[in-house]
Amino acid sequence: MQHAPAARPSPTPAPHLPRGTATRPLPGTPTASHRTTTRPLLTVAIAAVLALAASACVGGGRGTEGQDGPVPPTAQSPAVLPSAELPPVLTRGQARAALVGADDLGETWEPTRGAATWRDELLKATAERPDCRRLLDVLYTEELFGTGAATAPRATAALDDVDGGAQLHYRVTSYRAADLDRTLAWLGTLPDTCGRFEARDAHGTARDVRVTGLTLPEAGDARRGLRVTVGDTAPDDGEDSRADTQTDPRADTGADTAGGVLTVDLVAVRVGDDAISLTNGTLGTPADDATRMSVEVGADRLTEARRQGRAQV
Repeated sequence: MQHAPAARPSPTPAPHLPRGTATRPLPGTPTASHRTTTRPLLTVAIAAVLALAASACVGGGRGTEGQDGPVPPTAQSPAVLPSAELPPVLTRGQARAALVGADDLGETWEPTRGAATWRDELLKATAERPDCRRLLDVLYTEELFGTGAATAPRATAALDDVDGGAQLHYRVTSYRAADLDRTLAWLGTLPDTCGRFEARDAHGTARDVRVTGLTLPEAGDARRGLRVTVGDTAPDDGEDSRADTQTDPRADTGADTAGGVLTVDLVAVRVGDDAISLTNGTLGTPADDATRMSVEVGADRLTEARRQGRAQV
């Protein structure tokens, strides 16, 4: 007689869970304990990642800034900033091509033999009013647009009138148009602010200075001119004020300045971001045609030099 096999205890059926649902270990098991320990660490790590992501968004997101908009200038290296400070300047050769020469002014003109003595004797002086003092400094140094490296002239020329004794200095400078115009505007105020003033040299000798506007030909984009007279005593309003100087038409660059009246034309013409400036001074009778010719010829040559420069780019 065969006995029926002993009944085996049936295992506890696992609870029925939806498909894809992970089973969780019962509390107290080794697996549950391990996961309970690592859960706070995982939470801290996730929070740190989220904080870093939020910080990157607030900081500007350099990786996407190039697509959404330009990076603010303050965030760029100075080496890659656009050259908005100064415009492109003429080359030395282009600036020299814009100079005037002796052949442009007439037979009596030639390259200079040296600085005129009246520059030290009559122009090396000072005045109480700041604008008038600055005017004297400009006439003496001829640094009309400033003394920095950025405003240094690109080319210069110096010419002498061997018959009339005049001396003409001519410069080509490249700078910002707005700053050039500010200098021209300042020149325009001087007939009012410094129409007549007293200057004194290093020895205390008084000089009577008068400043008037100078009419210029229509040249360039903007222009301004002054005529400045400097004498030991106040010149009369009539022609007698220059009678003594007219007796010697060869009041040359080395002439004695005692009792004489110096007349200097100060002119500036802007063409785009470039400018010409000149002084034409003499102890004799001023030659208006030399100043006018320099302005007309110089502005035309500067315009052509700029055109050729753009064509070569």
